[in-house]
Amino acid sequence: MKRILIVSAHPEPRSLNAALTAFAVDHLRAAGHEVRLSDLYAMKWKPTVDADDFPDHVSQEDRRLHVMRDSEEATLSGRLAPDIAAEQEKIRWSDALILQFPMWWFSTPAILKGWIDRVFTSGFGYGPEVPPPYDDNGSALAGRRALLSVTLGARETAFSDRGIHGRLTDVLHPLQHGLFWFTGMTPLEPFAVYDTDRMPAERYAPAREAYARRLDALFTETPVPFRPLTGGDYDHDMRLLPGRERPGTEGLDLHTRPAPRPGLSR
Repeated sequence: MKRILIVSAHPEPRSLNAALTAFAVDHLRAAGHEVRLSDLYAMKWKPTVDADDFPDHVSQEDRRLHVMRDSEEATLSGRLAPDIAAEQEKIRWSDALILQFPMWWFSTPAILKGWIDRVFTSGFGYGPEVPPPYDDNGSALAGRRALLSVTLGARETAFSDRGIHGRLTDVLHPLQHGLFWFTGMTPLEPFAVYDTDRMPAERYAPAREAYARRLDALFTETPVPFRPLTGGDYDHDMRLLPGRERPGTEGLDLHTRPAPRPGLSR
């Protein structure tokens, strides 16, 4: 049995995102897993970072708010705002994290971005008091798998290498690499449902079946092979060293390890 945290971000309880969230909860529990759900809109989650997140800072009226410093002090002293501390406890408890959301303006809804901003404090997800980032040997939240489940209004072809929006893997790079990999979690390839603006009812069953297959493989599928910062591929300025990539590789693909060639062992 594994423990999974699902964070859902959609304002309409009858939406496709809400249906996928409910399906994931039921499917994972039926498989014997323990599941917790953070439905951010139902929770009326506060999305903005401010001094109220760090109560000790409020008592020091002459002190300028420094988010990284004050969040780290509050995190390490156990004096964060209660709603933040509760979400951090859920992540610590979990073996896997699933973020369920619609893509709005090529990113997450503001409420989910605010959950990330407030919950991944210095001293919890990053910072000098936790293991170094971009390291698959023990970063802050190592050992947890991470899956993005996202719905998109555009067709799949629009999010391809020649599509007008660019590849979905590139659009989601800030979450996959900048959030999950940076904090030590293990990102999986995202699950996406495209062309959802006017999605007919008959398309839901196939989407649900495809999602079930991904949920069943949550702890077995091969993760995105991002390069660790400490693996010898980068210089001291965090730039990929020459010759580490396959010929013809460019863009964000530079920062994933090449797949082994047939017949070669690694």
